[in-house]
Amino acid sequence: MAELKTILISLAMASAVQAGAIQQRAASKTQPNWFQTSPDNYAGTTETGAAPFLAQTNPAPFGQATYVPNAPLETSEPIKGAKGRNIFQLMGDQSPYFSPEDGFGVDEYPLPKGANITQMHMLHRHGSRYPSASEGLSSWAADIAAASKNGTGFTGKLEFLNDWTYNLGEEILVPVGRQELFDSGVLNYYNYGHLYQNNTKIVARTTLQSRMLESCENFLAGFFGLGWRNHANILATIDSAVTGDYACTNELTTLEESIEIPVGTWMETYLANKTAQFKALAGSYDWSVTDTYHAQSLCPYETISVGYSPFCELFDYEEWQGYEYLMDIEFAAMSGFLSPTGRAQGIYWVEEFLSRVEGHFVDIPANQTGCNMTLDTNPVTFPLNQTLYLEFTHDANIIAVLTAFGLTQFNDFLPLTGPKKNQQYSTSKLVPFGGRLNIEIIKAPHKVSTKRSSKQTKSGDYIAGTGETLYVHFIQNQRTIPLHSSFKACEYREDGWCELSTFMNVQKKSVADAEYNYACFGNWTMKSYGAVRNGVPA
Repeated sequence: MAELKTILISLAMASAVQAGAIQQRAASKTQPNWFQTSPDNYAGTTETGAAPFLAQTNPAPFGQATYVPNAPLETSEPIKGAKGRNIFQLMGDQSPYFSPEDGFGVDEYPLPKGANITQMHMLHRHGSRYPSASEGLSSWAADIAAASKNGTGFTGKLEFLNDWTYNLGEEILVPVGRQELFDSGVLNYYNYGHLYQNNTKIVARTTLQSRMLESCENFLAGFFGLGWRNHANILATIDSAVTGDYACTNELTTLEESIEIPVGTWMETYLANKTAQFKALAGSYDWSVTDTYHAQSLCPYETISVGYSPFCELFDYEEWQGYEYLMDIEFAAMSGFLSPTGRAQGIYWVEEFLSRVEGHFVDIPANQTGCNMTLDTNPVTFPLNQTLYLEFTHDANIIAVLTAFGLTQFNDFLPLTGPKKNQQYSTSKLVPFGGRLNIEIIKAPHKVSTKRSSKQTKSGDYIAGTGETLYVHFIQNQRTIPLHSSFKACEYREDGWCELSTFMNVQKKSVADAEYNYACFGNWTMKSYGAVRNGVPA
């Protein structure tokens, strides 16, 4: 009986508690925030480790693929003539991110013992995106759909167009684009995390365009983690590419002669046979070379957007080489050495880089530079005490910056008859989606030997009897750009570096060579394609 009485009392007490809880819930007009995870989360015992510095400490040879992560895209389609080669590295600025295996002419070397990376300046392209409105793919898809609805019967290799639906968005990042920037943030943290000064906030720069801002955010999340806002502020400005308010006025006046005519000429050349084949399969639809080009462009865009595209198999390997060359012509003529405003478009970043390295605000006269002098003379928006400088931009801007630096290794003339042997300039290798330029400033206790036959980190790389020496190291998409290939003043080095003082002197001339005011606002006439070879008006 005593046990039964105890049980009944316990049940009664439990019922009373439950009734009270029900009454309390009924009386309460608000709910607690059940899903709050910060700032009052309980994470248990935590302690972070030391920040890595792989760019400085890596003793191993670079560039050897030993680990391949799971890829979300289906890119193993059978391409006639490919013989195991990858067409997704032939898509110009539409290539998903890759690091070029063959590099830019030199091998990769670790730092000798005792040398230190003191600064890293990065210029990063946004990740893979949907097509832009100006590319015309959505309107082309509407034309194809209308033709099918009106009774056109596509046959053979084009038969799938009878039921094909265009499912792409416009302008913003696709999922793999977010991944490219997050992965880059992780990679750059492993390489340069040690450079971040704890308890400080760095300024990272980008623009307000959606794909630009989100690229910056995804990179910072990869670099710092989801709490990146504790470590970085984003300075986002209005993108001139969106507003049409180009700082370099003459850039827009040269488009037809410098880009549209040569691109159209090469398109007619490399797609002539394929256009004839497709015209025979298009029924009553008046298929043109532009249709063929749009179909080819849908291969990279559908692949990065939905994971796979039937358009890829329509073209053989040689036609993909032709596609890459078309992109080479377009970008070299738009913002590279074949553009009369190429140097002027990118000189602003060169001037900012020189100012940061020297530790002062930009001091170029306002009418002689593309810099935003309001921002570049303000210590809040243009800090000079960072060891990491991160900026997110567009493909054409990166090409323009490489041009403004005067990297003549990439000043190939691109004839409209097809690529020449040993062409150095490659849009795919320079600015794929997620492409990036890392510039390291290196302090060595002595001069480093120009002969780096060993790939191992060792102190024997130094020249005896010499003092402290600073170097600059350019890395494009994880591959060294040899500075001696572009600047005679930079001695030949197997590691591609250049002494910083020498490089800085060279760049003071590059600022003048850009002829910013004349190139952007001068009264000159655009000559035909090929007249410009050095990134300034002929």
